[in-house]
Amino acid sequence: MKIALIRLRESGQIVTYKIDEGVNVNDYVIIEADRGTDYGEVMEVNEAAEPKEPAQTESSVKNIVRKVSPQDMERIKQNEADAKEAMRQCSRKIGEYKLSMKLVDAEYSFDRKKIVFYFTAEGRVDFRELVKDLAKVFKIRIEMRQIGVRDEARLFGGIGPCGQSLCCVKFLKNFEAVSMKMAKTQKLPLSSGKISGICGRLMCCLFYEYKTYKDLARGLPKEGDVIDTPQGKGKVVSVNILKRLVCAELEDGRIEKVSFSCSCEASRGDKPCDAQPKPGANAPQKERPSEDDKENAEDKKEE
Repeated sequence: MKIALIRLRESGQIVTYKIDEGVNVNDYVIIEADRGTDYGEVMEVNEAAEPKEPAQTESSVKNIVRKVSPQDMERIKQNEADAKEAMRQCSRKIGEYKLSMKLVDAEYSFDRKKIVFYFTAEGRVDFRELVKDLAKVFKIRIEMRQIGVRDEARLFGGIGPCGQSLCCVKFLKNFEAVSMKMAKTQKLPLSSGKISGICGRLMCCLFYEYKTYKDLARGLPKEGDVIDTPQGKGKVVSVNILKRLVCAELEDGRIEKVSFSCSCEASRGDKPCDAQPKPGANAPQKERPSEDDKENAEDKKEE
C-alpha cells in the first residue's frame, strides 16, 4: 500500500493518506476529512508497502478523493478570499471581548463546513464566548487554534539568514526541539541574534544538521587536548569538524595540521565520506576518544 503525507489546507497538520497512481509530491488533492472533505498538498510519497506507523492498517488510513481540478482551485481561491473577510470580523470580535490574543490567519475547509482561526497568545485564553458569537455569525463549525511563533513564521513565509526560503515552509514537516548544545557542537557563535531565525527561535537547521556534526566529531580531540603528531606532541588549538582537520601547537611553537580519518555513518559502506583525508595527509599516532565516546563508556559502566 502506497501512502502519502499530506498537509491539510495551507497551514494545517500533516496526516497520512492512501495514495492513488498519478498523484505526486507537490500535487494538491481533495481528501476525506473528519467531517466532510478538505484539500491539502502532498508533501511526501512513501513507496514502502507498509505504512510508517505500525498501529495503522490499510482500513484505518483515509483515502484521497481526487486531484484538485480547475473548478476545485477556483473554489479554494474563493474560500481564501472569504477567509480574509472572516478574519476581519473575528479581529473585531476579539477587540470587543478584550481578549489578549493575536489573530494570525484564518482558513475555510474545502466544503466550507468549518473555519479555523489561528492565533498566538502568551498563555491560555478563554475564548468560549467568542466561539459562540462567531458561530452565530458564520453558522458553521468554528475552530480556534493557538500556535507558536515558529508556526506563525511558517504561515507567512520569508527568507532565512542563509538567503534561502524558510526550511519550515520548504520541506520541514514537523518542528523539533533545538538547543544551544547543537550550536556549540557546530562551533557557531553563541549569540542568539546570529543563530536565530526570523521567528526569534533557534534556527531549525541546527537540529537536522546536528547529527552530521556529531558523527563527524566522533574520535576528534577537543581544543586544549595534547595529541601525538608525526612531528611530536602538540596541544590542540583549533578543530575543523567538517574537514576533520586539527591544528596542534608543538613545543617549539610550530603549528602542525593533523587529518583524522572519518568514522561517521556516511563512510561505512561502499561510498566513502567526503571527510576522508586526501592521500598523503598526516594522521595522528593515536586518536583520542571524543566526549560522546566517554559518555557512552560511562553509560555502559553504569549498566
